[in-house]
Amino acid sequence: MIKPVLTMPDAVQLDIKLLQLFELIYRTHSVTRAAEQLGLSQPTVSIWLGKLRRQFDDPLFVRTSMGMLPTPRAEALITTAREVLESWRRLLADPPAFDPAAATRRFRVCMTDASHITLLPQLLAHVRALAPAVQLVVTRIDGDTARALEAGDADVAIGYVPWLEAGFYQQALYPQDWVCLANRNHPRIAKVLSLRAYRSEAHVSITAGTGAQLLEQALARQATALRVVLELPGFLGLGGVIAASDLVATLPRHIGETLAGMAGLRVLACPLDVPSFTVKQHWHARFHEDPGNRWLRGVMAGLFMRKGKAIASPARSPSSPASTSSLSAAPLR
Repeated sequence: MIKPVLTMPDAVQLDIKLLQLFELIYRTHSVTRAAEQLGLSQPTVSIWLGKLRRQFDDPLFVRTSMGMLPTPRAEALITTAREVLESWRRLLADPPAFDPAAATRRFRVCMTDASHITLLPQLLAHVRALAPAVQLVVTRIDGDTARALEAGDADVAIGYVPWLEAGFYQQALYPQDWVCLANRNHPRIAKVLSLRAYRSEAHVSITAGTGAQLLEQALARQATALRVVLELPGFLGLGGVIAASDLVATLPRHIGETLAGMAGLRVLACPLDVPSFTVKQHWHARFHEDPGNRWLRGVMAGLFMRKGKAIASPARSPSSPASTSSLSAAPLR
């Protein structure tokens, strides 16, 4: 048998303004002063007081030579009324501001291993300077990234993550095209790497990274099969391999130029037509207004965003399959 829905007691339905009036009359012993503090006319306050009296079936306040004094029923109610009003004020109050200098929060950032080399050192140094007690936990970008951001198990994902769609915000940081790395003293490559030479040289293939599929698709589309003699799961050790051999590597510009600077390599324009992409930071709509998340996103933007890219927008509307271009952009906060 289905039980009927119980209606809430009338006392639970009290307007918060009536409780404010009740507390003011109790504190000031005056209907007139309560009306002044509420910015209401005395007739309006008298009507509200009548509602309170009917609600509790008690006069609540009685006029005396010392003003409007509470009845025993009002004395019994005042503590609870003040607790409700304080809870209401806390409910409506702005969330506490994030103070990086005093914060002890642990932030979880999803990154590719390329970002470990190109972005993480600068991010860590900046965070340690501004927020010395904050801890960074770095995890990889993978098939679990969307769930982690949604659940709060990760705060931000930074990289090329095209599969993050409904419910996510994104902010463009910087564009990436493709370059080739070669030994500075390569015996067959001069200042320019031709497409013919590119096809004939031996290569290192990086199988990981969210942009690797773009390179694979470009090779297939242009019917180019590279002579790969070494496959690596990431960029760790790549600079040393190129510096000690005549192999060529094709990779996004940011990581390419960083490794070239570290290992003394030559950076060459890629002769293959590989689509460029944009590195973005991504976060879930649940945490869009979270003060700590907003601070971290601001740090990312300040460190890595190119000028003219200060736009944050939902990657796709949570309630419809609209494309990014149909959504109104909102500034990062």
